[in-house]
Amino acid sequence: MRFVHRWSVLLVCLSFAVGSVRLSAAEPRIGDALKPFVESSSLAGAVTVVANKDKVLSLDTVGFMDVGAKQAMKADSLFWIASMSKPITGTALMLLVDEGKLKLDDPIEKYLPEFRGMWVAVEKDAEHVLLKHPSRLVTIRDVMSHTSGMPFKSEIEQPTLDGLTLRDAVRSYAITPLQTEPGTKYQYSNAGINTGARIIEVVSGMSYEDFMDQRLFKPLGMKDTTFWPNEEQVSRLAKPYKPSADKTKLEETTISQLTYPLSKRHNRYPMPAGGLFSTGADVATFCRMLLNGGELNGKRYLSEESLKTMTSKQTGDAVKDGYGIGWSTNGMTFGHGGALATNMTIDPQRGLVTVFLVQHAGFPGDGNKSQGAFVKAANEAFGK
Repeated sequence: MRFVHRWSVLLVCLSFAVGSVRLSAAEPRIGDALKPFVESSSLAGAVTVVANKDKVLSLDTVGFMDVGAKQAMKADSLFWIASMSKPITGTALMLLVDEGKLKLDDPIEKYLPEFRGMWVAVEKDAEHVLLKHPSRLVTIRDVMSHTSGMPFKSEIEQPTLDGLTLRDAVRSYAITPLQTEPGTKYQYSNAGINTGARIIEVVSGMSYEDFMDQRLFKPLGMKDTTFWPNEEQVSRLAKPYKPSADKTKLEETTISQLTYPLSKRHNRYPMPAGGLFSTGADVATFCRMLLNGGELNGKRYLSEESLKTMTSKQTGDAVKDGYGIGWSTNGMTFGHGGALATNMTIDPQRGLVTVFLVQHAGFPGDGNKSQGAFVKAANEAFGK
């Protein structure tokens, strides 16, 4: 059975948003690298994109968006991109840095007074917690690079992470003691990124979701990037899968961090650290803007200086993990993954963007090698 499809007609329609796309029989089919994983039932399906500064080079689909119904993956299938939302939020915040409306080394309490008088836990066990005031104030740079000392989330963010308004979620972080001194340790924190997003609201005077729509999504033509997929978009949503108990096959699952139905806006709020849904074409558009130095189709979104800062290591020499302002970075490439194994990577040296969209909470068999197989095929076909 053939699982890989080339959606040339759709790509021509999308070319205004993601660049001119030319397809020919001679071009490599990057999705072919993933066929063995689908055939062994270790991967349900995927959408992959390879792009350069000028255009999309490859947009391929493989496998199924619904395994049980044998519904083939489509080029415009929608995915929960989870923590890939973090660098998009980081980029939005840097727009305000460019405008001189905030500085990365500003204390967060300058914009959010609820954080005045914070505490840090210096001793903690089952019987007691010893608190003191931190040695310095938490900055915007800290919260956006996971070095603030904030926990992953607050205790009241349950059972899902989208049940509180951004204002209320951030207030809950303000009354939660820091777990480490600011700037001393990398500790992955949704709370930190959400705090940065709340600062976007305060500084811009707009809701976070409206700021994202008006400053990034609509201008870039990212029409399928949203916190609330509508009914039509839900019909294109790839189903999430997990490995069976014996790790031999796939089982359908749900997105445990979010509240269903996903299209409802009542009592389900945007989660800046991980709530976005998107498509391969939209993610590639966003990444191409950054590969082009913050500019796309003649419109500048971000200064080159802010782009360099955002994608450079902000975690200091004492911290091993490389993290910028919302971005993972290793000095050569920058990108981010998501909870269901999605990934976007920008490689300025090769001049390539790679986007890998799946919906997997773990893989049976060798499924965890599928992303590496895709990246290898992309670099061999298009890398400089």
